[in-house]
Amino acid sequence: MTMKYAVHFIVLTILIIPLACSKLPPDGKDDHVTTRGTIEVTAQLMEIPGEFPPNNLYDYAYVLKYKVLQVHRGKLDSDTILVGHYNPLKPRAKVKDKRVDDVGGTLRRFQAGDTHRMALESSIDEFYMGGIINEYAEKETGPVFWAVWTNPVAKK
Repeated sequence: MTMKYAVHFIVLTILIIPLACSKLPPDGKDDHVTTRGTIEVTAQLMEIPGEFPPNNLYDYAYVLKYKVLQVHRGKLDSDTILVGHYNPLKPRAKVKDKRVDDVGGTLRRFQAGDTHRMALESSIDEFYMGGIINEYAEKETGPVFWAVWTNPVAKK
């Protein structure tokens, strides 16, 4: 192998290995989502009821509505749940901060219709002391869950 081809091989290897290693599991399952929280679900994000406020003013949790597709751990009383996500404009891998340090995931952005695998706690009031934007407060009953870990699930 000539030096020119060896260099090309090394460069391609350096570029391809991180891409291959970064492939997420299609079902969103990882060691974090399966061990954190007391409830674990796969659920479809039904809607985003408005615009997420910018994070330059304050930190907040935003409540989103999900249709539960599968319960992996724990127990739910409904197939529709409300889930509070901390600073939803930030990718889940970068959302942890000095105020809230036990949240994360591999989800990069929230989009209605997408499916997420989530580790949850109930109720949000027991796990988060801060601003909560809940557009469903007057329309929906039941607990608002706290999203501890959120991963995307591949579309089928």
